[in-house]
Amino acid sequence: MSHRIFIFIIVLLAQLSVSAQASYQVAVLKYNGGGDWYANPTSLPNLVKYCNKHLSTNISENVETVAAGDPNIFNYPFVHMTGHGNVVFSSEDAENLRNYMLGGGFLHIDDNYGMDKFIRTEIQKVFPNNEFVELPYSHPVFHQKYDFNTGLPKIHEHDDKRPQAFGIIHEGRLVCLYTFECDLGDGWEDAEVHGDSPQKREEALRMGANIIQYAFTAAH
Repeated sequence: MSHRIFIFIIVLLAQLSVSAQASYQVAVLKYNGGGDWYANPTSLPNLVKYCNKHLSTNISENVETVAAGDPNIFNYPFVHMTGHGNVVFSSEDAENLRNYMLGGGFLHIDDNYGMDKFIRTEIQKVFPNNEFVELPYSHPVFHQKYDFNTGLPKIHEHDDKRPQAFGIIHEGRLVCLYTFECDLGDGWEDAEVHGDSPQKREEALRMGANIIQYAFTAAH
């Protein structure tokens, strides 16, 4: 093999290696307070796989964990938060999360049942001058690749209330989405975890794909 051909092969392999690398990485938010931030361990990896297949995204399937106060949060354009119980943000956590979202990051909070009364208080530390507002069914997050003309799908019953999508909007941009009485994350989990029907899991994954697509495109 000539020297030139050898060099060409090395360069080609290097280019292929770079092209094979994922363009984005997403993370699960770790927070204090005793709530199970680690709930639904298969949900976000499954959503990433779904998005890579159906949206042609190039997101790493290696989902990371990032603490609320960790400056490395800026490495992730999309961060997912879930759990059933207590949430506590320190002043440093709140400042870091606020800077993250104002700097272009997107936080999705999915109540896994039991988080609501805690997250509503704690998000006020992050955005003291903003409140959660319910998003209308016409909001673009419901109309990305998939149309959800009546809003969020109902995956689990919880208190048998209608599913609602709330947001923190800063200067016209949705920076934080809070899904309530819906439990999208459970629908993203491996099928055997909750025994949801294929239809329910598909609804959950489609809505999740919309959120990812919105966070990566329309939210900026």
